[in-house]
Amino acid sequence: MGHGPATGDTAEAAQVIIRPPLAWGLGVIAALALSWFMPLPFLPAALPAGWLGATVFVLALTLVAWAIVTMTRAGSSVPTNLPTATIVKGGTFRFTRNPIYLGMFLGLIGLAIASDNLWPLIILVPFALVIRYGVLAREEAYFGRKLGDVYYSYRSRVCGARDDGERLREPFSL
Repeated sequence: MGHGPATGDTAEAAQVIIRPPLAWGLGVIAALALSWFMPLPFLPAALPAGWLGATVFVLALTLVAWAIVTMTRAGSSVPTNLPTATIVKGGTFRFTRNPIYLGMFLGLIGLAIASDNLWPLIILVPFALVIRYGVLAREEAYFGRKLGDVYYSYRSRVCGARDDGERLREPFSL
């Protein structure tokens, strides 16, 4: 291909409104700050929330790491500001088009459970909206333009989307 992920050419990247790790980090910081100023506990005291939440959080990070390794091995770029050379179809990408975003989503849930605080779940709503409309919508349009039928076939196989783009399953494209 004319240019790969190593070139740094952003002219043909998805042009997302915010880098997803930055959006996630800001969400985590906001949730922790709000939790400190105004705690909103929501779990029964008898529940081992720390262990349960930490387990969910570690599983979420494992999902993110697995997806990054899979993308890297397939020769695709991970950062959203770099061009995409190929659609990754192996590993976690067999089940979801966006395992990294799914991991970020689950990480906030794990944080909410571990801290027994509703703020990470509340922050999850604007985070999901930013990812869906400011990142995924732009990525999907970019993949359609750049990879055409290869992308549409993959999208159809993984989430049941029809060729006209209508969604059948997979809310928030996670």
